Amino acid sequence: MPFELGLSVALEKRAKNEKRGWFVCEARSYRLAKSLSDLNGTDSFIHDGTVEGVFRELSNMFRLPRKQPTVQQMRLIYRKLRKNMPTVLREAGSKTPYSARVFRELCVIASEAAEELLL
Repeated sequence: MPFELGLSVALEKRAKNEKRGWFVCEARSYRLAKSLSDLNGTDSFIHDGTVEGVFRELSNMFRLPRKQPTVQQMRLIYRKLRKNMPTVLREAGSKTPYSARVFRELCVIASEAAEELLL
């Protein structure tokens, strides 16, 4: 992943009038400094390699002016996605959730679940 992260940072620095953002997520503290010394001083979001940690750090990264889901609500959305994933994959004839059709369908399911929870 160091290569992809480097591309993201380079694109952000090249953008003239556009403000692009980038975040660094890592499973363990201090591993970023060891593997990518050029990014020393960059705040990384340490998720401890857990789903709960990823949700916690996503909440820290994306602070929205509107109501956003709690970690517990994100866990419920995640469970709904996991429950529906085999059906979505089978109906799309796909083995990966990253194909365009499957990803779009999962986004719809997640959005609907979020709307139900955040009302």
